[in-house]
Amino acid sequence: MLEQYLENIRALSKKNEPFATVVVVRREAPSSGKTGDKAVVNQFGEIMGWVGGGCVDAIVKKEAEAAMKTGKARLVRIGYAPSTTKEEGVMEYKMTCQSDGAVEVFIDPVLPPPHVVVMGQTAIAKAVVKMSKAAGYRVTAVAPDADLGTFEKVDELITQMNLAQVKTTPATCIVIATQGNQDEAALEQALRKPHAYIGFVASRKKKASVSDFLQQQGLDTEAIAAVKSPAGIDIHAKTPDEVAVSILAEMILMRRTSLGMAFAGFENSGHEAAKPRIYINPVCGVAVDMNNPRHVVEYKGEKVYFCCDGCKVKFELEPGRYVKVGG
Repeated sequence: MLEQYLENIRALSKKNEPFATVVVVRREAPSSGKTGDKAVVNQFGEIMGWVGGGCVDAIVKKEAEAAMKTGKARLVRIGYAPSTTKEEGVMEYKMTCQSDGAVEVFIDPVLPPPHVVVMGQTAIAKAVVKMSKAAGYRVTAVAPDADLGTFEKVDELITQMNLAQVKTTPATCIVIATQGNQDEAALEQALRKPHAYIGFVASRKKKASVSDFLQQQGLDTEAIAAVKSPAGIDIHAKTPDEVAVSILAEMILMRRTSLGMAFAGFENSGHEAAKPRIYINPVCGVAVDMNNPRHVVEYKGEKVYFCCDGCKVKFELEPGRYVKVGG
């Protein structure tokens, strides 16, 4: 079990996908999850391992997603008497299953390193690569005719001014430091990819000229206007390294002040079928994956989804208390 748990962590880390580790840290019988049980929850809500069934399973999926989106770990108490004072980082749920068990699980998000795409092989481009690696970013360098000696320690090297094979997400930063060598092509490529930030190393006059060209190519005017140019925070930078520091600071500021940016956009269309379709259980308020509910009851022409036996039983005793059809 431990070997498989570690293998799941290695596999998801290798793919640069977010996930959360889940460990049962306390348990009161007859809960099915036992102290020391471990699982990994991926970005699509799939639980790999075992920490409990019924209510526990549904709550863990919900809290693991929240942990990944916020980047904050949490202790989740299920079935214990609620504390009189709210504790930071502690989430509490009633145990609505028919058993009287209780568990505490610790959920810790593991997020991939931030991703930056650097286009061009100018002195500033090389400095941005160097500074970004030092700050812990995963770096893709894009430069025609570049080789492994062009940049320091890039994770991915593309030797054409083409981003077709580069996987980006709405959390990716793109820095264009072409400085006169295929500026229009680089910016057009960047604007057509998912991104959180585009920084264009150019004067305002140059940005205006390139923007006019891109608008004529049919690109979105608002997206073009959102491009940061001159790129970077104004620190009166002069040298390539100083310019790189100003750009890195701007990327960090965007990342740290945008809620959920660390997690944004890692879902891809190839897994849409696996992504949970969320329904809020009307009895306990726990999110239920409609693709994999424990029970489904039809009430006055509408389907009601449940995470456990206990919620289903309570609902069937007083359905009108929990669901207002048509309202």
